[in-house]
This record gives sequence, C-alpha cells and structure tokens, in this order.
Amino acid sequence: MFNKKWAMLLLSACLVLLVSGCGTNSNEGTGGTSGESAGDREQVTINFMHLWPEGVSAGQNKIVNQIIAEYEDEHPNVTIKQEVLDNEQYKNKLKVLSASNKLPDVGVTWAAGFLQPYVEGLLFTPVDDLLSGELKDKFVAGTTEAYAIDGKTYALPLEFNIAPIYYNKSIFEKYKLEIPQTYEQLKAVVNTLSENGVAPIALGNKDRWTGSLWYMYLADRMAGQPALSSAISGAGSFKEEGLLKAAAEVQSLVDNQAFVKGFNGLSNEEAKSEFLNGKAAMYMMGTWELPNFTTNEDIPQDFRDSVGFFKFPTVEGGKGDINSWVGGPGVGLFVGENSKVKAEAKAFVEYFVTKWGEQSVTGAGVIPATKVDASNMDLPQLYIDLFNEMNKASSITLFADVQMQANAAETHLNMIQALFGKAATPEKFSEEHDKAIASGK
Repeated sequence: MFNKKWAMLLLSACLVLLVSGCGTNSNEGTGGTSGESAGDREQVTINFMHLWPEGVSAGQNKIVNQIIAEYEDEHPNVTIKQEVLDNEQYKNKLKVLSASNKLPDVGVTWAAGFLQPYVEGLLFTPVDDLLSGELKDKFVAGTTEAYAIDGKTYALPLEFNIAPIYYNKSIFEKYKLEIPQTYEQLKAVVNTLSENGVAPIALGNKDRWTGSLWYMYLADRMAGQPALSSAISGAGSFKEEGLLKAAAEVQSLVDNQAFVKGFNGLSNEEAKSEFLNGKAAMYMMGTWELPNFTTNEDIPQDFRDSVGFFKFPTVEGGKGDINSWVGGPGVGLFVGENSKVKAEAKAFVEYFVTKWGEQSVTGAGVIPATKVDASNMDLPQLYIDLFNEMNKASSITLFADVQMQANAAETHLNMIQALFGKAATPEKFSEEHDKAIASGK
C-alpha cells in the first residue's frame, strides 16, 4: 500500500529531479535460443514480449525500436526478437506461457499483487544485482519497492502514473461547460452532454480495470483514502458506508447514461477511439496515455491541442480529498527465471531501463520511474501540468487489481463489470470483495 508519506517522498523527489532540473515472434514463448554468452561472441537471441503496439502506443513503440536498434548495433552478436500485444492480449498470453513454463526472456509486468503469483511460481528472477550496478540510485524513491517481495526485487519499473479525467475542450466550449469542481457539477455536465446527443464519458469496461478507476475515485471521495485502502488490504470492509455509497453511485451514473453506449462490451481501445474521434467528451485513464495527447503525430494536432484534464471532483459530505489520486508505479521489466540467456537478458534490461528514462520523456511524454534532468527539455504543457499535480498529491492509492492477490483481483474485476452492468447490487459487490480478500488468495 502506498500511503501519504510514501507518496509525498516519491513525488517530491520526482518534481525536483524531473522538472526543476536537478510484430510477432517466430520463436514466441520459447525462452532464449542459440548462444552461451555475449563474451564468447556467439550469437544470442533474446525474446522480448511487450504491450506497446505501433498503432495505439506509437510513442512508446518508436522508443522501444530505437533502443533495440541501438543495443543490437552496440552488441552485434545479440538479436532482440519482439512479440508485441495489446494490454489485454498481453495479460492473457503471460498467463498461458506461465502455465507451460515458457515465459519470454524479458517481459512486462505490473507491481505488487500482480507480480506475486509469478514470483511464488519461481517464474521471475531477482534483479537486485542490477540495482547495485549501473542503475544504483537511478530510480525515484519508492518505485522499485513496489516490485519487491520478501526482500528481493523481481522487476525494474519504467513508469509512474496517476489517472486524471481528460476532456475535450472544444466540446466543453461548444456547450458552455465549466470544469467541474464538485461531483454534482460533474453530473450536471453529464446531463447537458447527454441531452445534446454527445456521449459524456468514454469507457471500455470489457477490460474491467477501466471501470475500477471510476469506482475507486468515487470510493476515495466518499469514504476517504484510508477507508478504501483498508478495505483493499483486508483490514477494513467494503461494507463501510462510504464504499457502499460509491458502488451505488456507479449504478446511478449508468442510469444517467454517463458512459458511451455498450460500454460493458467495449474494450478500452474501442472506447478510447470514441474520445480520440471527438465522439465522447471525457475519458479517465492513466498518464501513460499522455503520448496520445501530446507527441503522437498519428493523432491530429487540432485534437491534441484540445485535450485538457481535471481531477476527480470532491463529493459533498464525503471524506475524500481532491488531491488524492489513483495511480502508482506503472509497468516494469522482468527477466524469466528459466531463460537460457539470463545474463544477456539482464544486461539488455539494464540498458533498456537506462535509455528509456530520458527518451520516454522527450519522445513520448511518459513520466519515467528513473531520475531524469528535464530542465532543458521542451515539454508539452499538458505533461508539465499533470506532473505538477503529482507534487500536490495528498495520497496515491495503487490500482486495486494490482494491489490484490490474484484470485481477489479477479473477483474485484468481475464484480466491477457486474456492478456497472447492474448484475450485482452494491451489497453483493461489497460482500464478494470481503469474501475474496479474506480467503487470502
């Protein structure tokens, strides 16, 4: 759990260091192939599976290819073979490969509870040796700890994220809408847009974690961050009054047609396209989407110029704080425990993480987990504004499904979809959460 003390330490360090200046693999899932070591100059193939496809993650995809090209140029005996999947395909493929013990040599993972079953299954190798080498003291305080279990670190983080509500300024101007400061104002915005035939909010809840963001903010604002965190950890209960109200309010939003039609059957990418195409006025998502609103030249400049953001509003009578965020360390890189080229894979991860830091800022507008001096960088205003908001954070609650252990996370995601689909009452939603978390799985 990332409490206020941790969040402020991390974000203060971030602000000082970052702002003020201080395809498909033909050998997919088979692990390492020919070669013994780079030192012998024999040919080595490293299989790298990631989730930055060219279309939907153009900025990140370009950087990945640049880093790989540079690495192969500097290490002519090494070939990096990529397998690129979108977010949900990636998660599913990782589960399939783990069941057959055929993980890639290098792959992407999330922190905390997501990481745990792979560590317990002896599928990821510790990378603490990299933290005492070239990468020593290179990470923003608190980020690598999210990937540590029982004193060992099993992945190296690439990003740090928070989840704002992005909005289309042109649509807001057309209907003379103001940025909502309170939840009642947000609902008024939703009603105005809906009455004028504009989809208020783009949401692809087929992926489930997307709906979780909305529930978590409502829970934070109504019950307060401590109550939400306590329920997720199992110390408290989802039956707490404010958390029950948050679940009920999710269904109230559904009744008020706040989300795009068919949202429970749409993927995140499908829903995002509604926002990108100007058909939906708002879209809540992590700051990993910043490249699409700043540097991605495949998206029209007029649209990028029209994107703003606001914090989830306060709820009257609620215990939450408008500067409390849902977010935390983003994805990180792991090395497969059973890789046949483990040493070379670790060397590539070390290189990749080092290069990713600065290039991800300038090339994609990504907020990195490594310390970067951005004092002389020409950064988009949207990036700067969001980064400054991170420094004001009173708390940051890590995404619920990432915090929870695997079975509890699956229950959470299934119940989120049931709640949004009105297939479960708020009481049933809460009861199932408490039961799953109490099981300790």
